[in-house]
Amino acid sequence: MAIEFGIDEEVAGIARRTAAFVRETVLPVEEECHGDVHAGPEPLRRGLQEAARAAGVFAPHVAPRWGGLGLDLRGQAVVFEAAGYALLGPLALNCAAPDEGNMHLLDAVGTDEQKARFLAPLAAGEARLCFAMTEPSPGAGADPRALATTAVRVPGGWRINGRKWFISGADGAAFTICMARTAGEPGDPGGATMFLIEAGNPGMKVVRNIGTLDRALFAGHAELLFEDCEVTDEAVLGEVDEGFAYAQVRLGPARLTHCMRWLGVARRAQDIALDRASQRRAFGGTLSELGMVQQQLADSEIDIETGRAVLWRACWELDQGRRGAQVTSIAKTFVSEAVGRVVDRAVQICGALGISEDAPLAALYREVRPFRVYDGPSETHRWAIAKRAVRAARERGGAL
Repeated sequence: MAIEFGIDEEVAGIARRTAAFVRETVLPVEEECHGDVHAGPEPLRRGLQEAARAAGVFAPHVAPRWGGLGLDLRGQAVVFEAAGYALLGPLALNCAAPDEGNMHLLDAVGTDEQKARFLAPLAAGEARLCFAMTEPSPGAGADPRALATTAVRVPGGWRINGRKWFISGADGAAFTICMARTAGEPGDPGGATMFLIEAGNPGMKVVRNIGTLDRALFAGHAELLFEDCEVTDEAVLGEVDEGFAYAQVRLGPARLTHCMRWLGVARRAQDIALDRASQRRAFGGTLSELGMVQQQLADSEIDIETGRAVLWRACWELDQGRRGAQVTSIAKTFVSEAVGRVVDRAVQICGALGISEDAPLAALYREVRPFRVYDGPSETHRWAIAKRAVRAARERGGAL
């Protein structure tokens, strides 16, 4: 198997333009709003996206037929990292969660009519769409099989009842993809179906926006109530009872694109730490001359490079059409924890400045911590990684 780490010149060019755009356009906007877009100011989002379109870096992940640049996952890894250098960079490029994952899902599963109705405005930045799967306990969370929201057949369609929470970007979203159980009971491995529901449906309402540690996810994280929410048969995304399989179509790549964006945050935190360590004088020299600081800087470089390597490997597997479940879980677990370590070290190196609002590190710190929880907490991924490793060992007959 050939191993190639070179970056295609077209991708490298997009990444360079993205990096320049982020520094010149996005970072000043982010500084002005302190990276807090939970209130979801639409003029800010639309302004950033128009600027990205003018810079030629808008929607790098979207197929050209929908107005994007059509990069594969390996290309996205390079460009998304450049966008992630700013918390609002992915929002500007229209490759932020949850919209980016929803675009991938619609393109892979939707009918031509659904793509025209839902994917086209989403890809163009004209609308937002949320993905409603997580539920309050004892419903779906780290274990999606606990899905409790139900959809039952009625004349001409379906009636949905249930409650969802921590639904990213739901407030103000034009459409919602709702996961509901159409067969079986909570705990069963199958029987889920995805439904496309337009905002304004009288059976669906935003109960509240939940206060959370992070503040840079556009429109925040909401609690939704589905109460006798009726939709037509045309609202079914994909096939009935195949929702869990489609969720993997979305979640596998989405875990990797999260890693791409957060590696950009890690790189920014490390750059701040390097600048501070090179300039701040103490104990007769700069901080960068102290062995303990050198170790922290070196460990952060190791974390970033290692995270990037495992991420690129996972992207390669998915680009080859492989399932990539094991390496995807490994990448998500490692990168989510490595990014946290890098930002934490940067805060420590910068001392009082690091925990103040005079530097962006405090904002970065609050944003990266939830990464170890969403899209599968580290504990769930470790359980799955070990389970697959044990199964593979049994299949090959062991080493003794």
